[in-house]
Amino acid sequence: MAVAAPAVTSRTSLIIIAAVAVGFTLYFLRGILTPLALALFLAVMIDGFARLLKDRIPGFPARAAMPAAVVFSVLLLGLTLWFVAANAAGFVNQLIHYGPRIDGRIAQGADFLGVAAPPPVRELIGRFNPARYIGAVAGGFQNFASDAVFVLIYLGFIIASRRGFSQKARKLFRDDAERQEAGKTFDRIRSGVERYLWIQTVTGLMIAVGSWVAMAAVGLDSALFWAFLIFLASYIPIVGGVIGVALPPVFALVQFETWWQAFLLLGILQGVQFVVGNVIQPRMQGDSLNMDPVVVLLALAFWSLVWGLPGAFLSTPLAVMTMVILAQFEGGRRIAILLSADGDPLGADETQARMSRRKKSATKPSS
Repeated sequence: MAVAAPAVTSRTSLIIIAAVAVGFTLYFLRGILTPLALALFLAVMIDGFARLLKDRIPGFPARAAMPAAVVFSVLLLGLTLWFVAANAAGFVNQLIHYGPRIDGRIAQGADFLGVAAPPPVRELIGRFNPARYIGAVAGGFQNFASDAVFVLIYLGFIIASRRGFSQKARKLFRDDAERQEAGKTFDRIRSGVERYLWIQTVTGLMIAVGSWVAMAAVGLDSALFWAFLIFLASYIPIVGGVIGVALPPVFALVQFETWWQAFLLLGILQGVQFVVGNVIQPRMQGDSLNMDPVVVLLALAFWSLVWGLPGAFLSTPLAVMTMVILAQFEGGRRIAILLSADGDPLGADETQARMSRRKKSATKPSS
């Protein structure tokens, strides 16, 4: 006698309860899971760069690809930290130097709006009493340093243990069909993450270079540092690039005596962001991610709430991974369809192959 399928209401309730439980678990274990997720993210980047060296450079030794990718990544991270440290102090000094002009701009804005002008910035800082928060700021830097150390430790162990992945897969999936399907799932997740990284890097460089040209042309201070911040912000989907290009015009209001530089920068930077984000990026992306834009925005909000800034950077790769994994199971396939952009989370070819395999297994005579 066939067992009755569970009611739709019960199944939906179980899914909602499981989602809430997973969300709370991710939040309470964020101190452990966030460095691990960042390390896995970096490992995928390094592995993709190693395969790029091996496949695109003729005669490049296969054994040297991974060490070269690791060395290059460490050097790039070191140069990034050095650049930020070298420019952050000068940037803060510039803000302090422009303190009186900030007061003037605030007074002009208050007069334009017909409201009372607020106290000067120095007085507001005195009321704020920054000394009370020195301990919190120091603790934040200490947590950042400890998280960075944990990320590097996790990354080292992940790279060291990658040789045993294939053997673990053979032991985990004894059937060849299951092993091949798991391999395809992993390749699809890796391909989606790598494709996303490549697109965000290229488009981020386009926005940063175009913004730097415009900022340097009008004479904005710290134009290279602003361009670097805009490039980093481009890795946060949807809102990162928009917010990044909106800040330099605000700084231009403070630096220059006249207003036209700020409005010119605002128009040019937003124009560059619009063209790259709405014309170039969709053409490069194509169907590689196949994620609904609403889902991308919801994933950004969810992972930012759960893991903070690291979650904002990882939101889209985590959403792609969730969609691909859910599509492998009959119970999660409907959710994967809702997450996808075209209703086909696995792609037409893979979906047809899975349907044909199911038909064969259904018509296969039982022993």
